[in-house]
Amino acid sequence: MATPSETGSLPPGRFVRYRWWGLLAISLGVAMIIMDATIVSVSIPSIVADLGISSTEIQWVQEIYTLLFAALLLTWGRIADRVGRRRVMLTGVVIFVAASLLCAAASSGSILILGRAVQGLGGSMILPTTLALLNANFQGRERGIAFAVWGSTIGGMAAVGPLVGGWLTEHASWRWAFGINVPVGVVILAGLLLFVAESKEEISSAAQRLDLGGALLSIVGFGSLVFGLIEGRSFGWWRPADDALLQVGPLSPVPLAFLLAAVALVCFVLLERRRTNEGKGVILDLSLFRIPSFANGNVTALIVSFGEFGLILSLPLWFQNVLGYSAFQAGLALLPLALGSFLASGGVTSLARIFRPVVVVRMGLGLEILAIASLALLIAPDSTAWLTSPILLVYGMGVGLATAQLTSVILADVPVAKSGQGSATQSTARQTGSALGIAVLGTAFFTTLRNGTEDRVADAVANAPQLAGVVDSVNATSGGSIQALAADPQTAFIADAAREAMTDGASLASWIAAAALLVGLLSSLRIRQAASTVPGGSGPAGTPSGGSEPSGAASPGQEK
Repeated sequence: MATPSETGSLPPGRFVRYRWWGLLAISLGVAMIIMDATIVSVSIPSIVADLGISSTEIQWVQEIYTLLFAALLLTWGRIADRVGRRRVMLTGVVIFVAASLLCAAASSGSILILGRAVQGLGGSMILPTTLALLNANFQGRERGIAFAVWGSTIGGMAAVGPLVGGWLTEHASWRWAFGINVPVGVVILAGLLLFVAESKEEISSAAQRLDLGGALLSIVGFGSLVFGLIEGRSFGWWRPADDALLQVGPLSPVPLAFLLAAVALVCFVLLERRRTNEGKGVILDLSLFRIPSFANGNVTALIVSFGEFGLILSLPLWFQNVLGYSAFQAGLALLPLALGSFLASGGVTSLARIFRPVVVVRMGLGLEILAIASLALLIAPDSTAWLTSPILLVYGMGVGLATAQLTSVILADVPVAKSGQGSATQSTARQTGSALGIAVLGTAFFTTLRNGTEDRVADAVANAPQLAGVVDSVNATSGGSIQALAADPQTAFIADAAREAMTDGASLASWIAAAALLVGLLSSLRIRQAASTVPGGSGPAGTPSGGSEPSGAASPGQEK
């Protein structure tokens, strides 16, 4: 027999009365894992000074978290449907907090990398279950509000992470960038136990056995894909980079990773199709992609995530290395993005009463495109936060409107019993898009920095070849040497050239991000058209699917 949340009614007792406290606990869980993905970036110089880790170890400290996080999302989403979403989230929080303690106490780069890997494991258990729990514990207009808070938390915490990390690094220690997760984790655990109802899928005996083959193929497929996207700039996209530590004969490992990903994911789809036809349990129910809003919404989410990471990638470096801000000041400069995202969450409820969720998504994407294109057009080496703050505020409002409502659109017609799979799928789409965005935008940003700096000082280097190593240091430190070069009158002209080149790189990355968001906006046009063609479809609450409801009926995620 299905649990109350599977049948579409809310669970009884205190879980209904205190469901908004439950929303707070779930949102804190999202905040913890999203913030931790960005909080470390501003702490890296202090970590290097304290532990003396190599550039390769620095890279893996940042990237092992994302790699394991993205690879395991789909598997944990399905396991959560089977054994209980709250149970999996509780386990994930415990693992994440324990890993944070390991990171905070790390005495070497290898221990820190291990801790970050375990954090990625815990985070992959938390994110898909947060959405599934919201889908099961809220209905109608309240579900739309819950999704709005969830989406704004993602957008806001991505910007708050550098602020918190910068403050802790400057006023305490980089170790507190991890240690802060301990008290937060305790609050999350208490909130989940007290205020969030358990929910899981009731399955037939034929589907009892877990799809181990599908789990393995999805982990290998998505893990290899994200590895290739993240490491392409470091190892080389085809041929090995000059300083690459890993190569396979004449090739970089990146194309082989992409080949492995393609083979694994094709085999994954074939296996899931066969098991579905045989009535066996699967990691991903491919029938979900027959729901137009789900299929088209995931494509849009992937494209939008590609574009949205343009600012988060390049702006912290630009603030610190071009404008000379400290880590904390750079975090403050990014704060308007978070404020805009949270402001939008307050207004999205009113908008949802007037407009369909997909229309709110398009409004948000329009604001994002306007803001990021303005930034690409206006930033200069002598810009200040007075220029960027209003732009980031508008951008954050766009993120707040688009992220939550896009989630609402994707999950609107997904049965609650399959919400773990649906949530994990959309989270995987977003993570894949983010990794792709980091790869493409990072390559554009750093290539422009290197080439632009070299071109501007080419004549000086030709006359004084010993300066070539100084110029190379700009790229090797991702612009971190600019301030030191500026302090020396003999190399100040190189610093000026690097500032201009880094600004050009940030502008180019922003233009690419704006173009990707425009493609995402165009892709969102398919969602309404596809959903409106479903004859007599119904969402989890019995609402007509897509846009076919009669006048005055509630759209998915809304009430009349």
